Amino acid sequence: MSATRIKVLSATLAMMVVGAITLAAAQGAMHHGGFGFEHHILHFLTEQLDLTEAQQGQVKDILGKEKPAMARLMMQKGQMHQQLMQEAISGFDEAKIQALASQQGQLETALAVEHARIASQVFNILTPEQKTKAQELLAKHQQHMREHMEHMQQGQAPAQQ
Repeated sequence: MSATRIKVLSATLAMMVVGAITLAAAQGAMHHGGFGFEHHILHFLTEQLDLTEAQQGQVKDILGKEKPAMARLMMQKGQMHQQLMQEAISGFDEAKIQALASQQGQLETALAVEHARIASQVFNILTPEQKTKAQELLAKHQQHMREHMEHMQQGQAPAQQ
């Protein structure tokens, strides 16, 4: 078997595994009321930003209000990925794959907008000190992601922190 064929098969297998995980996460989120990580987000924000009880209630309200939209988008994401994988394994039809990929791009845009909406609403309830801390956390996260991507491009495993 040629090296190119092995790479293609390995990439396809990796996509299928990631697809299964994504679908399971989407289904798990739906099982838990749509926005399965709601309590994790609240706990993280409370711990990292020292939210008051009133702020915690506001965050719960924000997440609760956005839960239906997030649940719908996550379910669509899982279904879209499943359709892409089905097309990939049932005979490669580039036109169908491109159409599905285009739809997936629109879905990712909708998810990005929804995430930004939630982040903006949460940011607006923070004190100036909490906003500064949130910006520091975001900068640290972005730096970590840049380093991770650099390691991936170099073919190295990222350093564990």
